[in-house]
Amino acid sequence: MNGKSNNKKIEKVNICRIPFTEEEKDLKIPGAEPRMSEITWRIFRIMSEFVEGFQFLSHLDKEVTIMGSARLPASNRWYQEAEKMGRLLAQDGFTVVTGGGPGIMEAANKGAAEAGGVSVGLNIQLPNEQRVNPFVNKSRAFYYFFTRKVILAASAQAYIYFPGGFGTQDELFEILTLIQTKKAIQVPVVLVGKEYWGGLIKWIEDVLYAEFDTINREDMDIFQVVDTAEEAFDLVKDSCPRTFF
Repeated sequence: MNGKSNNKKIEKVNICRIPFTEEEKDLKIPGAEPRMSEITWRIFRIMSEFVEGFQFLSHLDKEVTIMGSARLPASNRWYQEAEKMGRLLAQDGFTVVTGGGPGIMEAANKGAAEAGGVSVGLNIQLPNEQRVNPFVNKSRAFYYFFTRKVILAASAQAYIYFPGGFGTQDELFEILTLIQTKKAIQVPVVLVGKEYWGGLIKWIEDVLYAEFDTINREDMDIFQVVDTAEEAFDLVKDSCPRTFF
């Protein structure tokens, strides 16, 4: 200690604060801490997204949720497989549910719509970014990622994952965890693209299971890996409708 005091001002950094919506910004006093009224209105908005989302789902039937990258173009093999996936499901009376964006989501919606089926998009509101793709014939927009993710998962009787980025992995591992912990009933979870998913599956088997013993052997039976839309369809076509989450 040198006897000198450190008079540096310590600034509060709200690392985990969710950004304000435009409506919330109108309520906020510049430079002021959040008021209870602001927090309360945010809670109401979150509640409304859940209520509206579940009400929206109540009008759908035989939902299958398809997830994957928003970045893959129409020339990509997996875009084409996802389009085929949407078509096969729609032709068999399934409702195809996606995040409503481009890439894999657009492909699945396109296949479903062109087959005359119900093509659902649960879109996220982002500044100057994602807009619902033109092949969606039923949609709902969300401000919060976490409310949207719950609704994407809520009533699907099967989940199909195509190659994707962090968001796709997040959505996959959430469903695996819910089924593993018995918080959700067992339904088909299908990963399409052996080359893409192979490295992750090997890591799960060799590291999580064999080396660290952090999962059980039966946990690896929660999901299946295939290489084509036809194989994926065979795994989900006899799945049972879900009536609760």
